[in-house]
Amino acid sequence: MGERRGAAVGAAAIALGAGACYCLWQLAAAGRRRRRRAAVGAPLSPPSDNRLPESAHTLDVDALQKLLHLLQATDDPLIQEQALITLGNSAAFSVNQNIIRNLNGLSIIGGMLYNCAPSVKEKALNALNNLSMNIKNQEVIQVYITQVCKNVESAPLNSGLQLAGLRLLTNMSVTNDYHHKMVDFIPCFLHLLSAGTERTQIQVLKVLVNLSANAAMTRHLLRAEVPSLLLLFDSCMNREILLRTLTFAANVKGKVNNGEGNTIQDQYSKDSVFVTLCRDSTPFAQKLAALLHHPDREVKEQVVRILTQ
Repeated sequence: MGERRGAAVGAAAIALGAGACYCLWQLAAAGRRRRRRAAVGAPLSPPSDNRLPESAHTLDVDALQKLLHLLQATDDPLIQEQALITLGNSAAFSVNQNIIRNLNGLSIIGGMLYNCAPSVKEKALNALNNLSMNIKNQEVIQVYITQVCKNVESAPLNSGLQLAGLRLLTNMSVTNDYHHKMVDFIPCFLHLLSAGTERTQIQVLKVLVNLSANAAMTRHLLRAEVPSLLLLFDSCMNREILLRTLTFAANVKGKVNNGEGNTIQDQYSKDSVFVTLCRDSTPFAQKLAALLHHPDREVKEQVVRILTQ
């Protein structure tokens, strides 16, 4: 194991230079010290703040390639995290997005979503999020959507890992191309809408709004259960949550009124989106009437949009 980590650090030295090499050695040594201290029950000191260089200007094609090789060569989470941070930062530049794809980097980073430590998965999701700002990259990243959804579902509620997954799904759901890969996880998304913090609610609403714009998703959204959905239509709610929830409702209700997603009503449970927004509409209508007095113009516009459909 030690020889393998040593080889990984050596590869990074070739790629990133002596300064980066020193950081990697520090990271590897810190990881070994923390493991030894944990083994004997000693208190753990905070991890070192040494980092790989995060400026994309210092990484050429050869450096990116060797950095990707490093990810494959080491199983040290500290080194994996720093390598992924560096790759993610470099992906902020479109030219690097293409280079990383051509080096098979998307598959290498995507492979980190499976059996790695949660902190490593989070950094991998952040890197893929930056890399997904590219249509050709999305064509490769889409094969990992199911695993991303599984990570979101299994991650601790409101965790960085969960939020990182939702951010990537937001980018991957901007077009309709990959919505079908998220269908089975719509109940999970709506659970997060009910149970999550404001930060989680905002992020999952971005995904739900994207899905609700696609008529092919209407039936799946209508069947999902959200017992507390009406609570979000309140003037005291965070403005961004309220506005996105209204947009979601307007999209879904509009599809129903246009005959899209039209199925037998008895197929829907009492807590379903359909019953809340469409069948038993009196409580919803009362919420909307109250929101007509909301001070925000965009909120009122979405309310009017729903009422005039």
